Amino acid sequence: MPLNCSSLAARVPHVSGSGRVINKFTPNHVGSLFFIHHQNPSKYIVSLSNFNQSCSSSTMEDQRNLRVAASEPEKYYKELDVAVRAVQMACALCQRVQDSLIAKTNGQVQSKDDNSPVTVADWSVQATVSWLLSKSFGRKNVSIIAEEDVQKLSKVDASGLLAAVVNTVNECLAEAPRFGLEGPNMALRASEVLEAISRCNSTGGPTGRFWTLDPVDGTLGFVRGDQYAVALALIEDGEVVLGVLGCPNYPMRKEWLSYHHRYHRIITKLTPPTSESWDKGFVTYATKGSGKAWMQPLLHANKKLVWPNSARPVRVSSIDDPASATFCEPVEKANSSHSFTAGLAHTMGLRKQPLRVYSMVKYAAIARGDAEIFMKFARAGYKEKIWDHAAGVVIIEEAGGVVTDARGNPLDFSKGIYLEGLDRGIIASAGAKLHEKIISAVDASWDSSSL
Repeated sequence: MPLNCSSLAARVPHVSGSGRVINKFTPNHVGSLFFIHHQNPSKYIVSLSNFNQSCSSSTMEDQRNLRVAASEPEKYYKELDVAVRAVQMACALCQRVQDSLIAKTNGQVQSKDDNSPVTVADWSVQATVSWLLSKSFGRKNVSIIAEEDVQKLSKVDASGLLAAVVNTVNECLAEAPRFGLEGPNMALRASEVLEAISRCNSTGGPTGRFWTLDPVDGTLGFVRGDQYAVALALIEDGEVVLGVLGCPNYPMRKEWLSYHHRYHRIITKLTPPTSESWDKGFVTYATKGSGKAWMQPLLHANKKLVWPNSARPVRVSSIDDPASATFCEPVEKANSSHSFTAGLAHTMGLRKQPLRVYSMVKYAAIARGDAEIFMKFARAGYKEKIWDHAAGVVIIEEAGGVVTDARGNPLDFSKGIYLEGLDRGIIASAGAKLHEKIISAVDASWDSSSL
């Protein structure tokens, strides 16, 4: 089947699981296309007339003699490739565990010291992603900040819980080849799983490179059968340079975001599945400075991940009038103020009901254009952690949106595990014009608030 100009220009760059750049087409700043040699990316392109039979004759004539030196391979291409595949695997793991949780608990939900829930999926995803990153880049080259530790799993009375985690990790890693990654030669022992989890002990900082991982962001939503996300980001010298968000329960139809996840389980049993089924889920990702964010569907069972896996670009909404905007806020009231955001929404003339969803799914909703505003104003004493925001921030920014604190300052990921110096709250929006209106409204309303 002949390829036309538009299909070539939209093609996502492809990198193999080993990080080897293969043939790809990519648009340059004036719309011409590069053909990059898989062994020597610095080679000059060959004439596009050899590859495109369906462009107009005038366009073909313009392109016929054009030979342009290809730019160097996209920065972070290997890191992005591995990260997307690892998050795809993590999402598959989470789906299996969530189905089990909905069927019966089996002691898979535990409580942390702050009484927030943690599940077999949290530990299993952390171990799996930690192992995959170390395998792909070398253990000495990988530093990770992640949410979970091994304290509870290491207790004498937790042998059953640990066994469940080990089994879940090995079941997931056994499928690594299906996702284009290399798995272990033999099943991991309990000690190796614990080591993979405990290696995620970086403290971050302003220099060097480290990953941030929230294995199951929105665990409360996860255990309730609702929305959650797997969030992985790469930070280099204090800046987020790469972000990947897996949203396994995100419906493809925007209007279904407002309904409880279990409602759709019932509905889809009563109606034939389609390409727009609510439960397809997706992985969205971006690299800093690319000016693009992408979304690809989750890999179905027994299928192999072939890049770009039907990926398509995502872009924020063009709405800049608050009266027409949809805003997101956290479901949980424990660490955010719904009353202030409600008053702020009224002040700005927001007419729509807030979209309350768990986790960094809110960032994905804005990047996809399904919502325009995310506002979170923490209660006194609560400190935002970097793994709760890093991936979402770079994805929204590359999709054309803006993320700052409530003063309009960029979020600072260089101070360790917390977003230190955060002014009042976090605001994400679909564009600069809308963002300025929100900042102004916050300034006008803040003195009368009790936060």
